[in-house]
Amino acid sequence: QAQLVESGGGLVQAGGSLRLSCAVSGGAFSYYAMGWFRQAPGKEREFVAAINWNTDRTAYTDSVKGRFTISRDNAKSTVYLQMNNLSPEDTAVYYCSAGFRIDTEGSSYRYWGQGTQVIVSS
Repeated sequence: QAQLVESGGGLVQAGGSLRLSCAVSGGAFSYYAMGWFRQAPGKEREFVAAINWNTDRTAYTDSVKGRFTISRDNAKSTVYLQMNNLSPEDTAVYYCSAGFRIDTEGSSYRYWGQGTQVIVSS
């Protein structure tokens, strides 16, 4: 049973940057595919980015391509989401997830964190 804890959220102005972290414990982190999802108020949860276990494959939703970068440090059992050039449309609770294959569907991920709030002001 893996536990995921996100951090790094906060309030930032449009055009600014944030780096989210997700620390994983209690599981075989090196073998997990890791994903980031987000849910804005009144909206469905949506896929943001994912990375496979050995970092040779990543995936992004179109709206964040070129602005967000997902990475991982298997020695630290941590996955990151670097978010640059943020816009108010990026405001959401961001969730970290762990699964056994890289996928854009949340149902493919077995473990989830509690989320971290990101608010981008205009």
